[in-house]
Amino acid sequence: MRLLLVEDDNHVAAALSAVLSRHGFDVTHARSGEEALQALLPDTGAPFGVVLLDLGLPDQDGFEVCGRIRKRTATPVIMVTARSDVRSRIHGLNLGADDYVVKPYDTMELLARIHAVSRRTVPSDPAPPAEEPAAGPQPPLRLGPVTIELPTRQVLVDGAAVSLTRKEFDLLALLAQRPGVVFRREQIISQVWRTSWEGTGRTLEVHIASLRSKLRMPALIETVRGVGYRLVVPSP
Repeated sequence: MRLLLVEDDNHVAAALSAVLSRHGFDVTHARSGEEALQALLPDTGAPFGVVLLDLGLPDQDGFEVCGRIRKRTATPVIMVTARSDVRSRIHGLNLGADDYVVKPYDTMELLARIHAVSRRTVPSDPAPPAEEPAAGPQPPLRLGPVTIELPTRQVLVDGAAVSLTRKEFDLLALLAQRPGVVFRREQIISQVWRTSWEGTGRTLEVHIASLRSKLRMPALIETVRGVGYRLVVPSP
């Protein structure tokens, strides 16, 4: 797998590149946000499988770089930073990052996260053969003021569109298809992130917090302590 490492510290980059190379990654090192964006321009080589993005870059803020990367490509992005506060993690995920690793980190944990996000990136299904009849339209899910359009992946609250990331939509759609039913954390991680790795639990918590904030309905998703989450249908 080709991996783009965006890190301005040459010593850190050299050590991490050596570890990644031993585990089979073809590492390209970018020392700034602009170098990273140039590296992601279409070329004749194989596309990058993952971008490891440090937020402390010399030329521009890492959050800005993440937003620009996401506009250019769907390549998974893992933010690597010393910023551990929840607001920073939510901001990074809202910009399109797929995961967030806080320094100092264990190398094996980082490798597990890289493999996890690469498994989650599933190529789009090919179009069905022309002779196969198209499936009928799926009706929207209506939960009080919330409307979820599954085919178009659009969410409306009181008729106004709400912008969600890919994983935020998948998470909301999963809970909304069985309102009132408690989904175990392990079940959510398995179905939305397509992995059983326990380290994804922190990412799940951040996505839940982000959904509550974006929908402006903190009570919509209820935490069932020690078990998981469920969607509570608002009263009329």
